[in-house]
Amino acid sequence: MTTIAISSQKGGVGKTTLSINLAHAFARAGVNTLLVDADPQGSVGLSLTRQSRLLTGFYDFLADPTTPLEQLIVPTRLSTFSLVTCGQASDYEAGGGATGTHLARVRSFLRQIADRGFGLCLIDTAAGLFGITGDIITSSSAVLIPQQAEPLGIRSVPKLLDGLNRLRIMNPRLNVLGVCLTMVQHELAESREVAAALRQLLPPEMVFQTQIPRDSLFVRASARGLPIGVLEEGAGALAVFDSLRGEVDLKLEADSRSSNTFG
Repeated sequence: MTTIAISSQKGGVGKTTLSINLAHAFARAGVNTLLVDADPQGSVGLSLTRQSRLLTGFYDFLADPTTPLEQLIVPTRLSTFSLVTCGQASDYEAGGGATGTHLARVRSFLRQIADRGFGLCLIDTAAGLFGITGDIITSSSAVLIPQQAEPLGIRSVPKLLDGLNRLRIMNPRLNVLGVCLTMVQHELAESREVAAALRQLLPPEMVFQTQIPRDSLFVRASARGLPIGVLEEGAGALAVFDSLRGEVDLKLEADSRSSNTFG
């Protein structure tokens, strides 16, 4: 099983939107996919099921690792797409504590998920690289970094990559897939300039070609508890996330042949 953590230095960068729709894109392609909401805010669960606060989830497992997986995995209308909410114990440590505190339980969770036959586990993490988020990244195959296309946000990217380098000491096999620009407004010069600046800041292979636009359709899809591609008018957005899925696949394949490094 491939495990991809979706992580950012701060909130509000479109991380949950990217997580939901990328997971849906993989599931549509026939990959048996599990989306895990590891953000104590529970944004994934609230977006896809209004009963999420009543469901047993990821943080309940961390609090009690004897919790059966049958109580955690929520099926969706798509047979290859399942969900684990953050759970009722989502205030459990609130993602805090020292990195390594929950490492054994996170890895136990992932082993049990892999034994269920999932090909991909995609995890929407809490912002920052500490605590449980650090444990998730340390236990994952890869990490993908959403970055809002706005001038102030780009300043945090070098710090984030430095933090991932430190986590790689604990997980040398971690594949840093790169940075994906989100909330891009092509009609705004400032948004276009951020994209250009990011490509100058990082090696070409560290920035996804696919960019996620700012679109009111994402809000409408969330209000209906659906991935955006399910909406009748969502064909264009569906193509965007299919493109991102294709890039992720290529990066994972390349990493299986050589190590992924960045400065």
